[in-house]
Amino acid sequence: MNRLIYTFVSKVFPLVKQELNKWQRMAAQLPDSRLSQQATESIRSKAFHCQGGSIFALYPGVNRAEAIQFIVAYQTMSDYLDNLVDSLEIQDELAFSQLHLAMQEALNPEAVASDYYLYYPYREDGGYLEQLVKTCQESLKKLLSYKIVQEEAIKLAKLYSHLQTYKHLALEEREEKMLNWINPYLDEYQEITAWEFAAATGSTLGIFCLYAVAFDPQLTERQGQKISQAYFPWICGLHILLDYFIDLREDRETSQLNFVAYYEHTGMAFQRLHLFVENSLKQTERLDHPKFHRAVVQGLLAMYLSDEKGMDTDIRSVTKQLLRDSGLGVNLLYWLCCQLRKHKSL
Repeated sequence: MNRLIYTFVSKVFPLVKQELNKWQRMAAQLPDSRLSQQATESIRSKAFHCQGGSIFALYPGVNRAEAIQFIVAYQTMSDYLDNLVDSLEIQDELAFSQLHLAMQEALNPEAVASDYYLYYPYREDGGYLEQLVKTCQESLKKLLSYKIVQEEAIKLAKLYSHLQTYKHLALEEREEKMLNWINPYLDEYQEITAWEFAAATGSTLGIFCLYAVAFDPQLTERQGQKISQAYFPWICGLHILLDYFIDLREDRETSQLNFVAYYEHTGMAFQRLHLFVENSLKQTERLDHPKFHRAVVQGLLAMYLSDEKGMDTDIRSVTKQLLRDSGLGVNLLYWLCCQLRKHKSL
């Protein structure tokens, strides 16, 4: 574990920064200043998404530089699109859905790029979004076993796209549209609520893990399915619930949709988060390289709970309880994340 974290911070972080700088330079030159602003801002404020996702560049058998290139491109695209549907006073279902075709086509090496901005009022991006898509496609062409997991990866990308399309609609229609989309899935996922399902669809970690295992020339369909079942809904759900958990106060103040706000009280938030931690850890035992996947789960807890927002008055008790219950490994990582935040490395 210590060696993994040391390599992660000392070897992976600098490569992530290098890739982000490349996209940042391109983002600064987008012809439409509004798109340029959203592209540069999404990289500036969400770099830690790329840092966190790049843990999969350390999965056994992975080409580190290749993986970082793919993960940073895919995550940068995700964060850019998130800004486009969230920040420019636009609430158009068709426009959002069309933009997010990029997330799906980036995972199909044979796909020809759609007109992503077809229904969006601003479109002059100088080929930025298409370049992100192509970078991902080129990376996937080099993977020996990607065909085995492609369908699973695109399935996760479609769920993500639906979430982003409905979540950013006008307040009065948002909730109903989301529940109409989610409810048909709940027969298959009876242990979780509609809003927990929605949270799980918002994570890109399952896609990154499927990408990483596709380096293995001996990969079987069964292994791919086991990854999908472990990451969705449990590990992906934990990831996004923690994200919403620390944003609770902020989202309340700005009337943003927050899936953790649907829990009736903080006690229930703790119980459900605890359940996601337990099930995530249980799932890691079924996978190849369980220690690696366990480190992912522990890293999520440490990374999110070390954010200063985790100590907001309303949720401080839950943060402390989760850390108390999580054991020495998580608490050491938590301390490390606090140090990295202090030095502005995270």
